[in-house]
Amino acid sequence: MTGLTPQARKLLLNWYATAKRDLPWRRTRDPYRILVSEVMLQQTRVTTVLPYYKRFLAQYPAVEALAAAPEQEVLALWSGLGYYSRARNLQKAAQVIARRGTFPDTYEQIRGLPGVGDYTAAAVASICFGAPRAVLDGNVLRVMSRFLAERGDIKSKATRARIGAAAQRLLDPANPAGSNQALMELGATVCLPRNPLCDICPWSAFCEGRKQGLVRELPVTPGRRQTVQIQQTLLVVRRADKVLLRQRGAAERRMAGFWELPEHHEVPGATLGPSLGQFSHSITHHRYVIEVREANIGRRVAGMCWKPVAGLAHLPLSTIARKALRVASTF
Repeated sequence: MTGLTPQARKLLLNWYATAKRDLPWRRTRDPYRILVSEVMLQQTRVTTVLPYYKRFLAQYPAVEALAAAPEQEVLALWSGLGYYSRARNLQKAAQVIARRGTFPDTYEQIRGLPGVGDYTAAAVASICFGAPRAVLDGNVLRVMSRFLAERGDIKSKATRARIGAAAQRLLDPANPAGSNQALMELGATVCLPRNPLCDICPWSAFCEGRKQGLVRELPVTPGRRQTVQIQQTLLVVRRADKVLLRQRGAAERRMAGFWELPEHHEVPGATLGPSLGQFSHSITHHRYVIEVREANIGRRVAGMCWKPVAGLAHLPLSTIARKALRVASTF
C-alpha cells in the first residue's frame, strides 16, 4: 500500500524518539499504571488528566488498593474528570486482577477485563508486554486517514477495518510500544484536527492526503448533531456550615451515586434569593446554561440532606455542582 514502507516506519520512530512529550505514564511499564492512564485519557485531554493521574496513583498506588477502596471514595477522586462509568469499570477491573493475583499479559485476557475495549487492550498489551497489536483511537484514525488519503467515513466498520489493517502493517513487530505511541503522539501534537502542522511532520513526503490536497477534508466524518441548549437554575441553600444536596439514585442511567445541587423545581416552596452568577457546561451535543441562585427553605425536603461544606471535597460531586459551588464561593 502507498506510503507503508520501512522508511516511513523508521522516520516515525526517529521523530518520536526526539519529539515525544515527557508524560508520567511514559516513564513506566507497570500495566496497572498504564491501564489507569489509558482509561483516564479516553475522550479527555492530557492536560486535564495529568493532575488526576497523580492524585489517583498517590491514593491507589497498586491494583489491590483500588480494588479494596469504597466506590464513593473512588468517584470523589474521579469527580470532575467526567465519563464516570470509566471509574467504576476501572475499579471492577482492579478487583478482577486482584482476585486473579497477577495482571493478565495477553491482549485477549486484557480485553476481557470490565470496561476494556479493543483500543485500551491493544495499548496496554503492546506497551507493557510487547504484543504486536496496533492501536486505533481517534488520533490514529485521523493520522492514517490522511496518510492513506482514505475517503471512507471513519465511523463505518469497513473504513476502520481498512485503516486498522494498514496500521497493523505499519507496526514495528520489534517495537510495537514505540510504534503505537509514536502514531498517537503524531496525531496529538502534529496531525491536528483543524490546523495540522504538515511542514514539521516526519511523514510529509509520504502523506497521500497532503499530495492530493485533501488534508483539511480528512478524515471524513458524518454530519455533527446540532447542539441543544438547556437552561437550568440550581439552588445553593445554606444552613450554618452545611449545604443542601441530593444524591442520584443507584439505578439512574447517568452518574449514579453522585451528589448534585437541587434544581428549582425539586425544592417546592423555596424562597429564591439573589442570583450568584451563571456558567455554561457542555456534555456531548448538549450545552447547559446554568444560573446559580441563593435560596431558603422553611421545611425539610424529602430525598435531600445537609452536607458539611468542609467535607465536600470527599464527596463525588458532579462537575456541574462543583462549578456552581465555585460560582457561589462555597467550595
